[in-house]
Amino acid sequence: MTGGAGRIRVLVCDDDPLIREVLCEVMAEESDFDVVGAARDTDEAIALAARRTPAVAILDLRMPGGGGARAAREILARSPATRILTFSAYGEAGALEELRRAGVSEHLEKGVPNHEIVAAVRRLGGQDRRPDPTPP
Repeated sequence: MTGGAGRIRVLVCDDDPLIREVLCEVMAEESDFDVVGAARDTDEAIALAARRTPAVAILDLRMPGGGGARAAREILARSPATRILTFSAYGEAGALEELRRAGVSEHLEKGVPNHEIVAAVRRLGGQDRRPDPTPP
C-alpha cells in the first residue's frame, strides 16, 4: 500500500500540534514517503485512515477520543493493510500489551532520534500483512 513509484503513505496522529507538525515535517523530508494526513484526535485518525488508506499510521498512545488502542482497532477494521506504529511518552507494560492485542506493529518512545522513526516507518511500510503461506 505504497503511493506512486514505491512511496510509503503515512498518516500522522498526535494531539500535540507541535509534535504533529514535526512528525509531518520529518516524514515529508523523506523522498519515499507521502504524508496522506495529520489527525489531532482518535476520531479524526480513524476517519482519515478510512479515506486515505495509509501504509503506516503513526499514533500517539494517549489522544482524546480513546487513544492509540481504540484508533488502532478502528483503523485496522477500515484499512486492514495499514501497519500501526505507536509513538508515545507512555510505555507502561499494560498499555503496550493492550496495543499489541489491538494490532499495533511497533512502539517507539517519544524522544527517540528522527532516524529511528523514519527507519520504523520504512520497515513497516515495506512489510506485507498477508500471512505466510503454510508449507505443503
